[in-house]
Amino acid sequence: MNKAAVLVFIAGILIPGLTGQPGETDMQNLVRGNTAFSLDMYHLVRAGDGNIFFSPYSISTALAMTYAGARSTTSEEMAGTLHFSLDGNRLHAAFHELQTHLNTLQEKGPFRLNIANALWIQKDYMLLQEFNDLNRKFYGANLFHLNFSGDPEGSRIKINDWVEEKTEEKIKDLLPTGVIKKLTRLVLTNTIYFKAEWENKFDSDKTKEQDFWICGDNKTRVQMMNRKAVFGYWENEELQVLEMPYVYRGLSMIVFLPLTKDGLADLESNLTPETLHGWTSCLERRQVNVFLPKFKTTQDINLKDALRKLGMAEAFTTGADFSGMEPKKELYITDALHKAFIDVDEKGTEAAAATAVVMGIKAMMPDQVVPEFRADHPFLFLIKDNQSDSILFMGRLTQPGK
Repeated sequence: MNKAAVLVFIAGILIPGLTGQPGETDMQNLVRGNTAFSLDMYHLVRAGDGNIFFSPYSISTALAMTYAGARSTTSEEMAGTLHFSLDGNRLHAAFHELQTHLNTLQEKGPFRLNIANALWIQKDYMLLQEFNDLNRKFYGANLFHLNFSGDPEGSRIKINDWVEEKTEEKIKDLLPTGVIKKLTRLVLTNTIYFKAEWENKFDSDKTKEQDFWICGDNKTRVQMMNRKAVFGYWENEELQVLEMPYVYRGLSMIVFLPLTKDGLADLESNLTPETLHGWTSCLERRQVNVFLPKFKTTQDINLKDALRKLGMAEAFTTGADFSGMEPKKELYITDALHKAFIDVDEKGTEAAAATAVVMGIKAMMPDQVVPEFRADHPFLFLIKDNQSDSILFMGRLTQPGK
């Protein structure tokens, strides 16, 4: 997996209105902004080779927790980059509403969707009580105290262990050696874990080894699943769109397959919130003969470089203003890391992601012809909550064996 190919999978949001609408709720506004950020991130990393996978939701949530303490230019840059347009506690209340909605989905079906947030604070370092209370109230964040200054490596291991536990051991070593330093004072983390079976499972007896065209005449052999059933489907002269619901139909995977084997780049160049909404709003239930490769992939992302390129620069400098966390303005973001995992097989999908924002002190401290959907070449895909239209995961598959 090319680490330079930063990923896009766990939470952007698709809503009927792509611009502010009269009567739009705060959660709809948040989802709309998250969708725009998801695609900004995707366009930034798609230039690299290989698969892409990430959780926009996880990234946005961890940064929203951090944004709660940002002020002045630092706050303005973060809001612009993340497409946050709600003021004050309205933004955090909207995140709370969305997270509550996602957490209650498990009551409606036999699947798992778990979200967890935490603040890891230097044991003798005082953050403003208002900041701690806001993260507890709106993000359900647990507060833990560690000894970063005295035992940075031990602190790193404890955070990684927590992430591994919350993601069912799918995200390991989120924080690499050396990220936690003696000057680290705060780490903000978000995790998301998803596991669900397809509404229409694939028969493993029909899974056969077939060609998958990577580019040009370059191909590889993959385990290709096959099932003919009723799915959400739409096509035009350039692409096919397939929606595969999970057992609880409020969640589904949507695959965007170019009609030509080398058409992914053109599809990606046309990817905007408007086109994405247009493609998904045209879906109709019909019988489709689906061929989809089994695949599994993990990706690490250096969010620090990506966010700087998207306009969030000051937060990573000693000129950052996070006085909403502590009044001395001595904190700034030293690292922002993301890691995501997905496994797609005949039964369903398992996916997980985690994001960490590391902060340190400055040096001073009808009867139809049945179409065939054969995903034997690079494609895009996403997993979304259909009720809120929130994109939980997003990615592309170009090399199934990687």
